[in-house]
This record gives sequence, C-alpha cells and structure tokens, in this order.
Amino acid sequence: MSTAILTGQPVPGSSIEGDLRSLGFDVRVAADAADAERLVAEAPCDQRVALVDARFVGHVHALRLGLTDPRFSLAAVPGAVTAQPDGRTTLTRALARENSAGGGTAVAVDSLPDRIVTALADDGAEVHRPELGSLVAAVPADPQARNEARQAVADVDDEAVRLKSAVKSRDGFFTTHFISPYSRYIARWCARRGLTPNQVTTASLITALIAAACAATGTRGGFIAAGVLLIASFVLDCTDGQLARYSLQYSTLGAWLDATFDRAKEYAYYAGLALGAARGGDDVWALALGAMVLQTCRHVVDFSFNEANHDATANTSPTAALSDKLDSVGWTVWVRRMIVLPIGERWAMIAVLTALTTPRITFYALLVGCAFAATYTTAGRVLRSLTRKARRTDRAAQALADLADSGPLAQGVAGALKAPARRLPGFAAPVLALLGGLVLVGLTWQPGFGGPFAVAGAVIYAVTSGLAVARPLKGALDWLVPPFFRAAEYGTVLLLAAEADVNGALPAAFGLVAAVAYHHYDTVYRIRGNAGAPPAWLVRAVGGHEGRVLLVTVLAALLTASQFTVALTVLAVAVALLVLVESIRFWVSAGAPAVHDEGEPA
Repeated sequence: MSTAILTGQPVPGSSIEGDLRSLGFDVRVAADAADAERLVAEAPCDQRVALVDARFVGHVHALRLGLTDPRFSLAAVPGAVTAQPDGRTTLTRALARENSAGGGTAVAVDSLPDRIVTALADDGAEVHRPELGSLVAAVPADPQARNEARQAVADVDDEAVRLKSAVKSRDGFFTTHFISPYSRYIARWCARRGLTPNQVTTASLITALIAAACAATGTRGGFIAAGVLLIASFVLDCTDGQLARYSLQYSTLGAWLDATFDRAKEYAYYAGLALGAARGGDDVWALALGAMVLQTCRHVVDFSFNEANHDATANTSPTAALSDKLDSVGWTVWVRRMIVLPIGERWAMIAVLTALTTPRITFYALLVGCAFAATYTTAGRVLRSLTRKARRTDRAAQALADLADSGPLAQGVAGALKAPARRLPGFAAPVLALLGGLVLVGLTWQPGFGGPFAVAGAVIYAVTSGLAVARPLKGALDWLVPPFFRAAEYGTVLLLAAEADVNGALPAAFGLVAAVAYHHYDTVYRIRGNAGAPPAWLVRAVGGHEGRVLLVTVLAALLTASQFTVALTVLAVAVALLVLVESIRFWVSAGAPAVHDEGEPA
C-alpha cells in the first residue's frame, strides 16, 4: 500500500487523513521534518510515498490528480508531493538536504512539501504539476485564509469537474456531441463497480468482432445488427479512455491494448463486410483492402508529420497562423474536424451505410471520404512544411528513420551511397521515395500476373529507398518518406493479389497487409512512448519494406496464381506471429511506457 506522511501542525476537524485513505494511502504522521525523513525511509520501497502538509485544504480530486497518477515519477500540487519507486531516491535526497539545512520544524512558516518541490526543481528533477482548473489545492496560512479556502472548495462541484476532465478537450464533432455526453457517465458507473479501462477496451473489441461476424452473414438483419454493434463498440472505445482519465488508471498493458485495438476492430469489420458481400455474390475484397491501405497511409502521414515537427525549433508558418485564426471562428473548428473524417465520424458513417445499403456502397463512400480527407490534410501539412522556418532535431530524424522501416537491403544501399547522397538537394529524399514507389507500382501494373517487370521494379525500389534514407531525414518534406514507402508496399501487394484473379488471393493479401500494418502501428506507439523502435532483429526478420516487396514480386514471378495465394497466406501468418509475439513481450514488460493513447489525430 502507498504511504502518505502528514507533516506540519495538525488542524482540528481537518478531513485530510480520511481523504488520503480514500485514495488508498496508509497515513502516517510525522512530528517534524526529521521524523518525516525517517518515515519515508521506512515506507515500502516498491510503493508510492507522499508528503502532505496537514494544513492542506482542497478537493479530493486535486489530491488524486497530484498523488495517484501512475505516469509520472514525481508529481506535486500545492501542499503535497509524491514519488513513485523510480523517483524515490530523488525525493529522499531533496528531503535529506532540506533537513541538513535546518529548514524543517513542527510548526513551519511555509510548507515542507512545497519546500521539497522547490529543492527538486533546483536539482533539475522533472516534477509533474497537473492542471487543476477550478479545483482547489492550498495550504492556508491563517484561520481566515482557511475559511476562504473551505468556501472555495464548497463552491466547486468536485465530481462535476472530474466528469468533465474525463472527456478529451479536443475531439471530433460526432464524439463530442453524440457520445461523450453520456459515455462519461458509463465511465463513472464502471469506476464505481471496480471495472478497469483494460476490461472496457476488451469489451469494445469483442463487441466489434461480433459486429464483424454479423456483417459476415450477408443478410439485411445481420448488416443492421452490425451497424448497431459497431456504434456500441465505439461508445465503449470512448468509455475506456474516459474511465482511465476519471480514475487515473493508466497502465502499460492498457497503452498497448488501446493503441492497437482500434485498428484491429476497424479492419476486422472491413473483412466482415467483404465476407458478407461474398455471400451475396459480390466480391469487394479489393475495396476492403484498398480502404485498409488508404486508412493506414493516412495515419502514417499523421504520425510522420507530428514526429518530424513536434520538437522543431523556430517553428513558424503563415499557414499555421491562418489555421490558428480559423480556430477562433467557432463553426470552422467543427467543420475542419469533420472533413478529416476522424474515427467517430468514420465509424458512424460505416455503421449507417452498413445498416441501410450494401458493403460495396459502404466501401465506395469510405474510399471517397478518406481520399478527400487524406488530400486535405496532406496538402495542408505540405504547405506548412514549405512555409515554416524550422530546424529538425536529431530525435525527429531518428523517428522518421524508424518509421521508414528500412530492412537490410535498403540499409546496405544507404551505407554504400552515403557519400553521393550528401550531394543531393534537400528535397531528394521524398522525391526518391515517391519515384521509386511509382516505378514499382507502374511495372507491377502490367497485363498478366507476375513476371520480370515487377521484380525489376522491386529492385529499383530497393535502391531508391536506400538512397532516400542515406542521410538524416531533416528536410522540410522528409516526413513524406514513410507514407510513400507504405503506399508503395501495400499497393504492390494489392495489385499482385488482384492480378492473380483466383479465390483467396485478395483475402490472403488483406491478411498480409494487416500483419505488416500492425508492425508499423506498433513502431509508432513505441516511439510515442519514448521507448524507441522495435528491435533491429525484428526489422531484419520481417525483411523491411523493400525486402518484403522484393520477396512478394519474386513469388509472383516464380509461382502460379494458386501457389502465390498459398505463399501470401504463409507469409502473412509468419509476419503476424513474429510481430505479435515481440509486441506482446514488450508491452507487458516492466520497461514499457505507462501512457494512454489519446486517440488518432485523424
């Protein structure tokens, strides 16, 4: 159990001990600062420890935000400071130095926890200070100030603030106006019954898989049930994040589940729609795979752009200034959020069209909507990149290199051509990535199945891909390199499977792209958690994007269409097993970051 140590002069009638116990703390009382140091040393080393001024007046949720959030080693609010096991040494050192300086007495003029926070800041330690908004957290210096603080506490509804803060401050129109107004209360209901965000996330996945199974029946009743269940799955998907924020239940496993299940749910639903259409005699597997390719490439654009620019220096752009100006006009904010077809709008559209129309119409609408959204967001980001004056950091360049997913072939070419690559103009990397991809797709898109042209295109693609990453990706448009690679690889698999024109080829290609896409999403969320890219052995084992392209084109050239389908299936299973086993190992390990995905940017 976590330990909270009360310091300073106790106040008759104070509820602080009861508040701390309600938050799961074992409360101890220190006679003075030296006694507080002793109690900190005696507290269980594998548990959280907190120092709280006995005169503290404030909301319980303010204490919860400051003392129980698992994402931060050190955190504080006025009158309280806490440390998790990995920040314990830092806290102990600051406390010992404070005592040796003779600053602590039983009746201190100021608060011992606040002095410790100052000492931690002087040491350069990173102390999280949550935004409290209207919540009260204070250490009154006299009875009048105490009465005023208590009145301020009474004037603010702690639970209302807690419910409001459970909802993301920035979300899509559909989610904000049609889901969050009631899903926050579902989150509270779950919290009061001891349910965890991971359990709600799993329930959301199961609901979506049942929806996909209903769609796979190919009946009108099945399609209607699928649409309803997809919306129910999305409600639960919103609820899990709101529950995590409401009860501050963030975990490494939760990060992995929340980060990956959205994609698993959506793409499983695409497969269900394709199976349902096939039962009615309509083959839409190419549309389903095309939707998955387009949606994944959209996400890669978002991830690459954000990683390239989130820590850029001198980040100025007239386009960004115009965007900020538009944000000051209320209705434009919602229009701009809706036209990028975020997950709420997208899933609502899919659900309604599934229930009322056919899978083919659903996929046509999805492809058109996502294509428009991708064009809008990418064009805007290109303009921002060309007009801003910014210097990209080494961290950003490394993140883009990791997102590129270059295998042994591209890395070998990059090493061999590093010197000439330095003489290329700054825009060379995205141009090479784009040209290589276009050559690959163009030579693959030849009459007939397989053949030497596709293999030649894959070889050219491997060379241009290596040259594109031969120097650090710090150019203005270098964030386009990873999405160009994704589009080339996924598009090639789609074309070859479509040209095979045999039963099972497109579903096998769907499985392969899904497995590879999971690997790429996993890379993104590791980088977001500051945990680096997947291990190099995994990237080598799955070949890198250029290695997989070359392998698939060679298989298409050497095998018959039926044999190629079997080979794609085997490759999909092998890639899925490799990336899933390593991903599960990482995300359930103690070294994984305790983060919570705040949802896709588009």
